[in-house]
Amino acid sequence: MANERIFPEYLELDALNSMSKGCMVDHLGIVFTEIGDDYLVATMPVDHRTKQPMGLLHGGASVALAETMGSVGSTVTIDLNKQYAVGLEINTNHIKSAKDGLVTGVAKPVHLGRSTQVWGIDIRNDENQLVAVSRITLAILDRK
Repeated sequence: MANERIFPEYLELDALNSMSKGCMVDHLGIVFTEIGDDYLVATMPVDHRTKQPMGLLHGGASVALAETMGSVGSTVTIDLNKQYAVGLEINTNHIKSAKDGLVTGVAKPVHLGRSTQVWGIDIRNDENQLVAVSRITLAILDRK
């Protein structure tokens, strides 16, 4: 997609992060850190909440970060008075392990359609190495 602004001008990080209070996103420590014209950035700690027993970032935590970013990205591009977004499918390829620090996701739309959206999310470690790549498809449903 072109580098055009897809989010409302009034959208602020506080609004994105307040959507996550009291749910799994908050528990995992996911925080939105940047709103670009056509992308969102969020971080997640690699700690006791997000590691598997071998001490590595749990693949499910990476998927949770990607799902969160794609779902929130989709939600803030539609008119919530008329529509809402729900996930249809997500896939993630785990490229490299992470043992500590933060992982950072960058979510960008691949397709912003009337009835579906597709978002791509790259997740990198503190050394900017690719940890995972994910793609989520969302259905845009009309409110009744």
